[in-house]
Amino acid sequence: MTVINDTYKTIEVAYGNVLFKDRGSKFVGYVFPISNENEVKTYIDGLKKKHHAARHWCYAWQLGIEEVRYRVNDDGEPNNTAGQPIYGQILAHNITNVLIVVVRYFGGTKLGVGGLINAYRSTAKLLLEESKIVEKTIVVNFQLIFDYKDMDKVMRIIKRNNLKILEQKMELNCDFIIAVRKNNFSMVEKQYLDLRCLKIKRIKP
Repeated sequence: MTVINDTYKTIEVAYGNVLFKDRGSKFVGYVFPISNENEVKTYIDGLKKKHHAARHWCYAWQLGIEEVRYRVNDDGEPNNTAGQPIYGQILAHNITNVLIVVVRYFGGTKLGVGGLINAYRSTAKLLLEESKIVEKTIVVNFQLIFDYKDMDKVMRIIKRNNLKILEQKMELNCDFIIAVRKNNFSMVEKQYLDLRCLKIKRIKP
């Protein structure tokens, strides 16, 4: 049997105020858990208010587990000296659904391309080393529609496989939304199909 990789790493709790200094410039790092792109602007706007005297608010984010999206932003720093080094640490720590922002206060001395890359990379690295990274399981949600008379058969499989019922409607028939670990979905699906007394449908996220 083929084993599917059905776990991913992320952070659950925002963490920040990690400080890195180089020749007078201060770099302050923050990491946030995110579930959509709209949250990115909210967090960055909040940091711009908090650090209104700063010069740059550079960031990188990644969203998705199987289909990954990401973006980097140098926010006025020379190309690829800020956002990309930050994103490199997201990749190095193998995490997703995160936003990292590094706020820079200019100290009067130019750091050069190499200095900037090192500063942004080091800030992001320190930040993630201090953050709590957690491993989560990918789950598949599916719908079951069946008659009341088949309730015992359906519940037996739910208990046997320790499945989670997310929603249930009891009207003309029974309509359940069930969550199962991705690795176990094919096995559970087969058990239900073998009953031949219900409809089963995978729900796309």
